[in-house]
Amino acid sequence: MPANPGVYRMLDAKGEALYVGKARSLKRRVTSYTQIGRLPERLRRMVSETVTMEIVTTHTEAEALLLEANLIKRLKPRFNIVLRDDKSYPWLMMTEDHPYPQIAKHRGAHGRKGSYWGPFASAWAVNQTVTAMQRVFLLRSCADTVFSTRTRPCLLFQIKRCSAPCVGRISTEEYARLVGQAKAFLAGRSGTVQQELAAEMEHAAKALEFERAAAVRDRIRGLTFVQGNDVVNPASLTDADVIAAWQTAGQTCVQVFFVRGGRNNGNRAFFPLHAKAEELPAVLSAFIAQFYDDKPPPPLLLLNQELPEQDLIAEALSLKGSRKVEITVPQRGEKHAVILHAETNAREALERRLAESAGQAKLLEGVAQLFSLPATPERIEVYDNSHIMGTNPYGVMIVAAPEGFLKAAYRKFSIRGPITPGDDFAMMREVLQRRFTRALREQMEGAPPTDWPDLLLIDGGIGQLSAARVVLADLGVQDVKLVAIAKGPDRDAGREWLHTDGMAPFQLPPRDPVLYFLQRLRDEAHRFAITTHRASRSKTIRQSELDEIEGIGAARKRALLNHFGSARGVKMAGLTDLEAAPGISRETARRVYAHFHPGVRMESVS
Repeated sequence: MPANPGVYRMLDAKGEALYVGKARSLKRRVTSYTQIGRLPERLRRMVSETVTMEIVTTHTEAEALLLEANLIKRLKPRFNIVLRDDKSYPWLMMTEDHPYPQIAKHRGAHGRKGSYWGPFASAWAVNQTVTAMQRVFLLRSCADTVFSTRTRPCLLFQIKRCSAPCVGRISTEEYARLVGQAKAFLAGRSGTVQQELAAEMEHAAKALEFERAAAVRDRIRGLTFVQGNDVVNPASLTDADVIAAWQTAGQTCVQVFFVRGGRNNGNRAFFPLHAKAEELPAVLSAFIAQFYDDKPPPPLLLLNQELPEQDLIAEALSLKGSRKVEITVPQRGEKHAVILHAETNAREALERRLAESAGQAKLLEGVAQLFSLPATPERIEVYDNSHIMGTNPYGVMIVAAPEGFLKAAYRKFSIRGPITPGDDFAMMREVLQRRFTRALREQMEGAPPTDWPDLLLIDGGIGQLSAARVVLADLGVQDVKLVAIAKGPDRDAGREWLHTDGMAPFQLPPRDPVLYFLQRLRDEAHRFAITTHRASRSKTIRQSELDEIEGIGAARKRALLNHFGSARGVKMAGLTDLEAAPGISRETARRVYAHFHPGVRMESVS
């Protein structure tokens, strides 16, 4: 084991990561794990399950810290502090490849030429900013395709949120001036913009252009409203993230406020997954390293806790952001007030989560009592099917646990068949066979599955229950409780019938909390099934026979459809017509023609 800085991975018998760590000296750190008597029980268990280790050396400890955060987010080892954050963050984009730049919300890679500001905590936050930018700077938000087809101003022009460049109501030069003001505002120079607008209003008034002066006055009012200063929009901060953590009952909430250009871009609460004994500074340190793994850090981080390796984390973030990043814990003044505000939000969010968990635990106790389960269920799986006249059939599984819905555990099952179209019983049998065959195979390979359900809830009646019972009996699964929930007369909510082995079918009182809970589980499965089916159907609708032709990608498909109008037009075209289509080579034309005319010898086609 080298004495270099680097990252080590502890792997179990299946080759899955148990723990990912970084070290200034790999040899010294890994040697510490051999001193079993000095390790806490949790780490003893981790070492006992470790079969092999992998290491990656780095030049510096800061590089090791960045690599460690990347691997933890990707592998999610169960002995690490893991940030569960798989959502992309929206950005504000101003295009730069059009004479009249568009301002819009953007997600994903910054592939289009333009300027980007963010991230924002939510779509709502960025939409609010887009609305403010329209109101103050009259920039267009419509797509280029809509812009090019307009013949008269849209409603946004009528309500004074756009300058209507699409129909020539503003010159290119004047629109460019608005764009410049908007960029200055987003860069934090709102005072300069306000001075320019004030001067413009006075000039218009002196020239007796009162309508123009009134329009500029409305823009100034909008700007004043947007840049109001308070604890949520601190004047002393330009670009910074305010991060406060709060810990109670072995759980942690981290609240992040995004401040860009002196404005609050919204906030979001995170609940990292960690052992109950982890101290708050260690959780916050791991959170920050993983949080900035896929996003650029701002030049300033305000925290409510000192970090164990604060200088190292600042160095790593500076390395990642290619600029100096400062981490500080303010003790007084406006920045301290901002931190206290974020800390209060973290505490209240965690209290709400704990209250919801307590309510969820009480409902799970009610479920256990209702169906005579040996203990409170830790995992409930709910199954449902969706199709239209047997087309695009899908089965789905959703999962509920004491902490709520586990969306990362949701599964989709594209029905393979062969089954009779619309046979819900056969669909249910296939879904359960595939789900439990895989679980049993994992169990036979030496690692008992961690996702074994305590209760299976099926949307349906006695028929679906019987189909599920047969599948589980064939597989030898005996320790899972089966329950079917059937809609009542006229499909009225509150009159559902519950079917399970060992009990006659029964109904719960209409206002029973456990009934509401079971309905919510059933409805979530139904929602997920419908969403999955619609996505599959939309994909099928977008496909055509051209997708089956080898060598025909999106660009050539678009060229053929634009030239011939439809896939049918391509199919009916002669070889000469295909060769004459823009962007289609002679070889491609012959390939397309041969696909639609398989019995024709190409040598005989002129």
